[in-house]
This record gives sequence, C-alpha cells and structure tokens, in this order.
Amino acid sequence: MTDHHSADRRQVLGVGIDALTLAQAVEVCADAAVAGRRLEVGVVNAAKLVTMSKDPRLSDAVTGCDLVLADGQAVVWASRLLRAPLPERVAGIDLFQRLLAVAEERGLTVYFLGARREALDAMLATVAERHPRLRVAGARDGYFTDEEQPRIADDIAASGAQLLFLGMTSPKKELFTAAYGERTGVRVVHGVGGSFDVLAGVTRRAPGLWQRLGLEWLYRVAQEPRRLGRRYLVTNVQFVLMTARAMLARTAEPAQPPAPAGGN
Repeated sequence: MTDHHSADRRQVLGVGIDALTLAQAVEVCADAAVAGRRLEVGVVNAAKLVTMSKDPRLSDAVTGCDLVLADGQAVVWASRLLRAPLPERVAGIDLFQRLLAVAEERGLTVYFLGARREALDAMLATVAERHPRLRVAGARDGYFTDEEQPRIADDIAASGAQLLFLGMTSPKKELFTAAYGERTGVRVVHGVGGSFDVLAGVTRRAPGLWQRLGLEWLYRVAQEPRRLGRRYLVTNVQFVLMTARAMLARTAEPAQPPAPAGGN
C-alpha cells in the first residue's frame, strides 16, 4: 500500500470511505498508473460492510487500501444519515469500464484475473471489440489454490502490466490484493467482483433506474433467487440495524462539510 491520495475520507460505520465522484476516482487511478505510483482500490457495499464487521481479515484488507469507494447506493444513503455525506455511488463496474477506456487512450497495459475460463474468454472478446487498441498484458481465470497464488503474482509481474483487474468474489479478491498486490508489480489494483461475468453476458446488470433506487441487489436476487435470496435478506436487515445503532450513538458534533460535486 502507498500513501493515501484522496483529500477527504469520511467515516461510515467505522470504515473510512473516500468522498470522491466517479470522475475523480478515475483520475486518481489514471494519474497513479501514469506516474508509476502504487494504488490499491477497495469498494464497499452494504453486504460487505456487514461482513467486515465480523471478519477482521476482510476488514483489514479493505481498510488497508489506498482508495476505498462506496460501491452501493445504500452506503451513500447511510453516509448522509450519519452526517458524513459521500457525493455519489462509485460502482466498481463503472470504474472498471472507465479505466479500460483510459488505459486504451493512454497506452497503459492491463491484466485480467478472475471468473471461469469460458466467461473470461467471452469478456476478453467484448473488451477487444470495445477497445481495439487496448494493450492486454495477460489474463487468467480465477480458479486457483492458495498455493498457486505466489506463482500467479509472479506471472503478472513478468507480464509488465500496469493495471490489474480482479474479477473475483469477496473476500478472495481483497485477501489476494493484501497478500500479493505489491508482488504483482502493477501500479493500480482494482477488485471488480462479478464485472467480468457482466461484460461476458453471463449475468445482466440492473437497469439505471433500479441502480438509482438502490435496488440493484434485488435485480441480482431475481436472477439467482436460491443462491442470493437469503444472503441479501439477512445482510440488508443487518445493515439497516447497524446504521440505526450508529445514528443513536452519534454525538452532537457538527456535520462534516458536503463533499465536492465533481471535478478535481
């Protein structure tokens, strides 16, 4: 991990989250890659904040990132209720896609790690179509053992990639970044979760209205009710309770100033 680059970090449910817009986050990451600075990006949504409250390893891995962004609309709403307002949601998939465009424009090399081989290949085809001049240093599926991780990190380092995108679930992507991010030799590491599957067409992303209403989780449940239904129900209730407790425990301190609306 390198020095923190954001000018303003807000405390939300005990986790420091950077008060940046999507445009600002893109610039911070792009500037780090061009300048050769190491930058580890972490993203949090309601479910992850609940898990972090119970899992010290995940909590340490996320809070140890140089940039921590609000990936869920519920986190933005909670920040405002807790008088630590964040300017907007910065979805990991949006940051991912914007960085691909920046990498193509500026000639930066990228490496993709994650997903099943079939989905990874489909995602690579989509990326090649959308960004024909993008320099892809390498790619590997996300199915590997703990014992293989050092070799994979060395392979990424040997590729010369400047940006690394991890299409893996939590906490695997956070723990890999914490343990081997520096060893990979890349400048920017961004865990993008299920974004590879979305670009591959394996899963569908919620329409914009669902996202703005904070119902992207419900759209995902509708696609995989048996796997995700109970998980989201439990974590959503726990997140509401965590926020309510934090509001009750809040002292009468002055509210933090509003975050900037946009631009650097």
